[in-house]
Amino acid sequence: MSEATTTTGIPAGDARALAAAARGPVLLAGDAGFDAECANFQTSVPHRPRLVVGAACEDDVRLGVAFAAEHGMKAAVQGTGHGPGVPADGGLLITTRRMAEVSIDPHRRTARIQAGAPWGAVARAAAEHGLAALSGSAPHVGAVGYLLGGGLPLLGRTFGWAADRVRSVRAATADGRLRTLTPEDEPGLVRGLLGGRGGLAAVTEVETGLVELERIFGGGLYLDATDPAAAFGAYVAWTRGLSAEMNSSAAVIPVPDAPGVPEAIAGRTVMHVRIAYTGRAARGRELVERLDAGPVLTGGLREMPASESGSVHAEPDTPVAWSGDTAVVRDLPGGALGVLGGAVEPGPGGPVIAEVRHMGGALAGEGQAMVGHREAAYFANVLTMPGEKVDPQAARRVREAADGLRPWSLGRLPTFLPSGESSTPEVVRSAYTEEDAALLRHLKAEHDPADVFAFGHRVD
Repeated sequence: MSEATTTTGIPAGDARALAAAARGPVLLAGDAGFDAECANFQTSVPHRPRLVVGAACEDDVRLGVAFAAEHGMKAAVQGTGHGPGVPADGGLLITTRRMAEVSIDPHRRTARIQAGAPWGAVARAAAEHGLAALSGSAPHVGAVGYLLGGGLPLLGRTFGWAADRVRSVRAATADGRLRTLTPEDEPGLVRGLLGGRGGLAAVTEVETGLVELERIFGGGLYLDATDPAAAFGAYVAWTRGLSAEMNSSAAVIPVPDAPGVPEAIAGRTVMHVRIAYTGRAARGRELVERLDAGPVLTGGLREMPASESGSVHAEPDTPVAWSGDTAVVRDLPGGALGVLGGAVEPGPGGPVIAEVRHMGGALAGEGQAMVGHREAAYFANVLTMPGEKVDPQAARRVREAADGLRPWSLGRLPTFLPSGESSTPEVVRSAYTEEDAALLRHLKAEHDPADVFAFGHRVD
């Protein structure tokens, strides 16, 4: 850390004392490595804090929180940075990527996961014992941050919400204490953490349940989607009456004709159908063959280790910028399908992607996580094509599509709340029931009255 610390408004001696006490790096704006430490996966919402603590252990997290509270600063915690709330401008950013240990208890069928570990690491460790983690569609997403959003798993229809299986949480609260929280001892606070997206405490570690599963049948098929609304309609019709063993989603993507893009889909609008079936492979293939949504252009399905489930969606693992919005709905009638289909039609600002995920099954059951609308039948997601930057006109089309879905929308999911300027209190509240929103306000007043954790997704 450089000697010229007073330009940030933080007393030089205090910053040096924090750096001496912490195991990880403590950097001020302008220090070498500062920008790299602050970088996140969602590059359209960059952080510009005054101070960053690169936590190497949970006590570093505690020190960072205590420092922020003592100096009247606001704090944010970042693992992989896939779903930031608002930029941590002028505050203190605690990064947890160095805290990436995962340990498996095969007898209890649990995983203990540090705050910086990605789901891929958890999946690989669990697979050694014939177990599987309820991860999302991307193995490079941070496991703990995902659980703090409730966690919509790839296998959610079969096994339910990931955060419902959390056994305990280690966290640094705004008063500078490290605490172990369990659903039995602190049910309200644990519920608020598992869905509240980090606005109540800095979580350092989670212990969560795993499922007994070694293999799945799945993959991705790319189908022609010249008529996007009709393609979505065929997918939705296919999902009617499917057993909870079938987990699926469909994304309509205007594929660019660019180097490296497979010839079969280059320059075409396609529907990427993603399958993750937990039953017998032969039965899974039989069910997929009933999908009548147009010719398959490329792709394939196979039996695979559950630890390879990230290949189903095949999402990019390099940092990108995007703007998106979502809705969960009881159903997707013709009007809603028209909105989704219209969103991907060519328009100003470049390509827009629309996605539908089949909900229901075990996701409809009760649980401890604050995930809002468990009764939803489908989840709809509209986003700009990920790239180097977000075009404002494409982002406007995303917002228009989200507005167009309002007649059928129950709200949003905490897991997929928009970031940056789009993360308004009104938008955030739509992810919660009135009772849960009231609980979040109560917990905030009780556990963080000075609003130390101010950069998350806020209900007011």
